[in-house]
Amino acid sequence: MLIKHSMRHPLLAIIASTLLLAGCQTMQERVLDSSATGQTSVELRAIQSRSFDTSDKQKTMRTVIATLQDLGFVVDKADLDLGSISATKLSGYALRITVNVRPGASGKNMIVRANAQYNITPVTDPKPYQDFFVSLQKSMFLTANNVD
Repeated sequence: MLIKHSMRHPLLAIIASTLLLAGCQTMQERVLDSSATGQTSVELRAIQSRSFDTSDKQKTMRTVIATLQDLGFVVDKADLDLGSISATKLSGYALRITVNVRPGASGKNMIVRANAQYNITPVTDPKPYQDFFVSLQKSMFLTANNVD
C-alpha cells in the first residue's frame, strides 16, 4: 500500500509537466511566420484591424486599455497623441501586443489595429486577434450605450 501511494506523486508530476509543455507548445504552434502560413501582408492586416463607429479617440483608447486588462495584460505604455498602447501578458510565456487607434478616412470611425508578438516572433494566427476584437467589440458596445 505504501508503494502505491508514493508512486502517485511522480505520476502527477509527469502529468502536470506534460500539460504545461502542451500549453506552451500550443502557443508556439500559433506563432508561425507569415511565409510559412502563406498569408500576404494584406491578409494579415485584415486579421489585425477592425473599424468601430465612433469618432471619440480618447474613449476608444480607454476601452482598449480596459479590454487588454480584462484579458490579463499589463499596460506598459499608452500615448493618446500617437494613439498607441503597448501591453504584456506573462502567463507562462511572454505575449506582447501593441494596439494603434487612428481616425478612419471618413472621420466618423476609429480604426483599431493590434500587433502581437510571442517573445520576439510575430503572431500571425488569427485566433488571438479574434479573441481580442470580440472582447473589444463587446466593451465598445457597452461603452457606447453607457452600461457600467
